[in-house]
Amino acid sequence: MNNLRLTQIQHLPELARQAKWSVTRLAKSSGVSVRTLERHFRETYGETPKAWLVEQRHKQALKLLRAGASVKEAAARIGYRHATTFAREFKKFFGEYPQVLAAGKESRLLVSKCRVKLRHCRV
Repeated sequence: MNNLRLTQIQHLPELARQAKWSVTRLAKSSGVSVRTLERHFRETYGETPKAWLVEQRHKQALKLLRAGASVKEAAARIGYRHATTFAREFKKFFGEYPQVLAAGKESRLLVSKCRVKLRHCRV
């Protein structure tokens, strides 16, 4: 039972960034209710919109860090007010602090977690 509006959206990750990683804002900008967005995400991605948004946000942060951004800069660019909050959430998601990834000190454990978390780790 896919919603036609949602299936026609081409750049959902960009729309997520513009919605400032908010489920409510993403639903509004997509022209659907939050409940419709939730059903669509369960059917299409097998997860909640919130979980998908968290994943997209951290994928973006990882890209920024790998491109040479500082932890503080990456945090600000993905909408965190405080780098410490970002670092804590990043560690919760990846199992490692962003400073470790920024320094290129990835462990085998982290790489395997990355593959599981990011479905093929294409960041």
